[in-house]
Amino acid sequence: MRIVFLGPPGAGKGTQAQRLMAEHGMVQVSTGDLLRDAVRRGTPAGLRAKAKMDAGALVSDDIVLELIRERLGAPDTRRGFILDGFPRNLAQAEALGPVLAGIGQALDAVVLLDVDLDILKKRITGRRTCSLTGKLLNIHFSPQAELDACTAAGGTLVQRADDNEATIDNRLRVYREQTEQLVPYYQKLGLLRRVAGEGGMDEVYSRLTQALGLAA
Repeated sequence: MRIVFLGPPGAGKGTQAQRLMAEHGMVQVSTGDLLRDAVRRGTPAGLRAKAKMDAGALVSDDIVLELIRERLGAPDTRRGFILDGFPRNLAQAEALGPVLAGIGQALDAVVLLDVDLDILKKRITGRRTCSLTGKLLNIHFSPQAELDACTAAGGTLVQRADDNEATIDNRLRVYREQTEQLVPYYQKLGLLRRVAGEGGMDEVYSRLTQALGLAA
């Protein structure tokens, strides 16, 4: 299947995409990873992207679309792909259609992971990493025994600098102003699949595979 994931920051898109990849042979296509790889390899698109980034400017959509076109033309995407981080706004979504058509690809579904705003904030602001094991925990949702095990072993629960309420509020504002426009756009195209993103990871994954027609 060829899928786009939508949803606000902290909705669990990355976690669910990783599981789909592992169980159904799809390839996760992250625009961030594509840009970093193109810059590292010094490709023509990578050099143009590096010039933009060095100047403190955003990488233009035409560069990103070129990278996506190249990546989705690779043999390993034939079993399906998951677009992660693109499109982010209506202009990008409208530009993506012709790019996919040009390489003989078409989206099968656009998944929207719906999560309550208060839960989202707790998911993100509560994230901690055990300094000893590197395990990702959450002070609101992880079992207390797991939190205590880290500190009892001499570790500390470390919070990422950008996992604070001000940063999260800004990311959610950008999502509402830009990416939420894609919901009616893809709904009109008949591609949108709404999936409740609350609950345990297995529970959400079960809903996701059912919505995509991949449930066993």
